[in-house]
Amino acid sequence: MNIIETKDLNLHYGEFQALKNINLDVSANEITALIGPSGCGKSTYLRTLNRMNDLVHGVKIDGSVRYRGEDIYAKDVDVTVLRKRIGMVFQKPNPFPMSIYDNVAYGPKLHQKMSRSAMNDLVEQSLRKAALWDEAKDRLKKSAMSLSGGQQQRLCIARALSVSPDVLLMDEPTSALDPASTAKIEELMGQLKQEYSVVIVTHNMQQAARISDRTAFFLTGDLVESGPTADVFSRPQDQRTENYITGRFG
Repeated sequence: MNIIETKDLNLHYGEFQALKNINLDVSANEITALIGPSGCGKSTYLRTLNRMNDLVHGVKIDGSVRYRGEDIYAKDVDVTVLRKRIGMVFQKPNPFPMSIYDNVAYGPKLHQKMSRSAMNDLVEQSLRKAALWDEAKDRLKKSAMSLSGGQQQRLCIARALSVSPDVLLMDEPTSALDPASTAKIEELMGQLKQEYSVVIVTHNMQQAARISDRTAFFLTGDLVESGPTADVFSRPQDQRTENYITGRFG
């Protein structure tokens, strides 16, 4: 089942066309990897899925992005609610300058009133889902800035999960991390897809091959090809995909 469907999507930054006629679907409870060289449009595409590009001056978008059948660019869409349903984790860990507990509780406090015990349970559950509870449970009142880089990124994942999203967008979530932290996040993503749909931008093709169910290859704003990861990597349909995957450019 498709949870997000993109049809004939074009995006311009002023005169520059960053996305050209993109047709791509995201399946529920799968990891979709977006690959391609720097500046090819993959992060721009990712940010169209929860309207983060709305924040960019001079951006113009046409075509259709549907989430569970609803047009997310319709005039009556509440963007705050949309971003609660389609959460995002960025390239560099960006915890708020507050305690570990308050980082996770921040979103739920904005959206609903909860008892202290219910909030405690939600914070614990979110940290457990992000594989951080065992490392953080004795220091919840300590600053999030006291965590290592890998722990901070898992905290950002916990923060995104705390508002019960449906889809998790991840923009190169391991590019600033060491190999051990990267392995933990990759393992975590494999667990998260049981409950969530994950879309990840990655420069690391081995990572895409390891963790994703489907892969989409972008090049200079075009979607060159997409399909099951095993097919894209072992039987690419387009010579440009094969050239990129085999390291002839990029």
